[in-house]
Amino acid sequence: MKRTFQPNNRKRSKKQGFFARMKTNVIRNRRRKGRKVLSH
Repeated sequence: MKRTFQPNNRKRSKKQGFFARMKTNVIRNRRRKGRKVLSH
């Protein structure tokens, strides 16, 4: 039987990676505030 979970890192990072977060306001607001660490 084939395993069901076959991770695709590119698809994942496009959905929930750093640049995906850039599109929302979260990281932009943190950058505007002058945070030292934007995301871990």
